Amino acid sequence: MATRPPSDSPPPKPGSKEAAQQDVFLREVDDALREEQVLNTFKRYGKPVGAAIAAGLLALGGYLYWDHSDKLAKAGYSERLTMALDRIEAGQLAEAEKDLEVIAREAKDGPRAVALMQLAAIAAQKGDTAGAATRFAAIAADKDVPQVYRDLATVREVAIRFDTMKPEDVVARLKPIAVPGNAYFGSAGELLGMAYLEMGKPDEAGKLFAEIGKNEKVPGTLRSRMRQLAGGLGFDAGIEDPELEGEGEGKPGPAATDAATQ
Repeated sequence: MATRPPSDSPPPKPGSKEAAQQDVFLREVDDALREEQVLNTFKRYGKPVGAAIAAGLLALGGYLYWDHSDKLAKAGYSERLTMALDRIEAGQLAEAEKDLEVIAREAKDGPRAVALMQLAAIAAQKGDTAGAATRFAAIAADKDVPQVYRDLATVREVAIRFDTMKPEDVVARLKPIAVPGNAYFGSAGELLGMAYLEMGKPDEAGKLFAEIGKNEKVPGTLRSRMRQLAGGLGFDAGIEDPELEGEGEGKPGPAATDAATQ
């Protein structure tokens, strides 16, 4: 790394060796500041976002249930699952857990996967993050569960345990999922990019954030956040129509805006 010239030294002449060293130093400082700003943004808004994601699992479980309604009806678990979801919505978590445990134990394929995901989501909603992470890990490792649920469980487990995991382990778990075309490209990619930053790989993180920001299949709020983070790392997220910025999306936090504008 280049050394900073003494404060009382005369300005270096353009084109001189000292000027080149000073330019290198300033670029290094600027890059370090950008990385620090992006990491601070994630730390500031990561937990609220994670909490929102955990709460959203309940709604997602409902969607996955309806998506498999034909199979559920044939298996005879449709009515019980509907009752469990109604009880969750009413805040009757203990009663819902009893129904879901039966389905998770007796059903197969989609119905069983929905029940398992709902049980993990309930644990998270009740504040039992360790129990929720353990449940998600078990789903991710269960070869009898359809892959789409296993991928989602992997993302949720890593999201819960991110602060205690080595970044290399985060990369190993999420890199196969954080690819365009995967249903969880955006969520997995956000966590993967943060792991890259912790590993000192801002270029890989910035490229990934920009790619997510350009992907129209990623939810709008996540795309907006990724464009902010990519911009903070000096990468163009390719926004062609400024009027679309923020349309149907949550407004980025002030820290994210600061990171993108410096």
